Amino acid sequence: MTLQNPRIVVLVPCYNEAATVAQVVRDFRAALPEAEIYVFDNNSTDGTGDIARAEGATVRIEEQKGKGSVVRRMFADVEADLYIMVDGDATYDASAAPRLVRYALDGGYDLVNVARAETGQKAYRPGHRFGNRMLTGLVGFVFGTRTADMLSGYKLFTRRFVKSFPAMSSGFEIETEIMIHALELGIPIGEVSAPYGERPEGSASKLQTYRDGFIILRMISELVRRERPLEFFGILAGVLMLGSLALGLPVVFEFLETGLVPRLPTAVLSAAMMLSALLSFAAGLILAAITHMRRELKRLAYLGVGR
Repeated sequence: MTLQNPRIVVLVPCYNEAATVAQVVRDFRAALPEAEIYVFDNNSTDGTGDIARAEGATVRIEEQKGKGSVVRRMFADVEADLYIMVDGDATYDASAAPRLVRYALDGGYDLVNVARAETGQKAYRPGHRFGNRMLTGLVGFVFGTRTADMLSGYKLFTRRFVKSFPAMSSGFEIETEIMIHALELGIPIGEVSAPYGERPEGSASKLQTYRDGFIILRMISELVRRERPLEFFGILAGVLMLGSLALGLPVVFEFLETGLVPRLPTAVLSAAMMLSALLSFAAGLILAAITHMRRELKRLAYLGVGR
């Protein structure tokens, strides 16, 4: 990638965004006239793709449902130096895009996240705001804090990030996977703030607070198990060990006093729990070594992609 003349693309994942996609395409063309705009239509039924095509955007179809599936396809198919990904709901500020590009190039960031600054009372529903803060805080606690708005749908990536990111998620949890991937590999991450507005008339959010929040929470727990196996299985081992001691110590004391083991099932259960604790800790040690090797390979894959 050359700092003087990078190839920039704007990637817009869309599903039934007929009310907003034309505005998004026009706004980003005005803000970044040198950028190519790709709209990836995720089986819309309201003519989203036709409207985007009429505005001059390159339209691709991704039949597999879910934002994660769209992101996987976008990252695989499009070649560029800088990728700006933005939701097609016209809530994000296109005029911030040039600042985003300069910030990435000047700072050498491979991922720049746009933290949302609300401009209206209805821009950010209370449930979404609380869920975002909770999930962002949870990821920060486990993997490190580098962003204040993990679930923002407005981000910039370099080619090096895009072409080394596995994109295994299928839905809205893709934002979580992106951030944890960057945190785990120590990728340079930057963040800027930009206005976040209310949805235009006729546009409705596809995000379901409780369902998608649960999916994201499950995704975080899965990534903790995969990326922090020693801590995950170590905690499990500790719980099993405490349970085993709580059940087994009274049996041991009784045996020492009377020479009898009247509660044999309890003794067997306690021993089984202690063995399970040891096996869990051993599994954590083995998986931690495997995770370390996987992380090294992912890091090498990331470094192997030219900027």
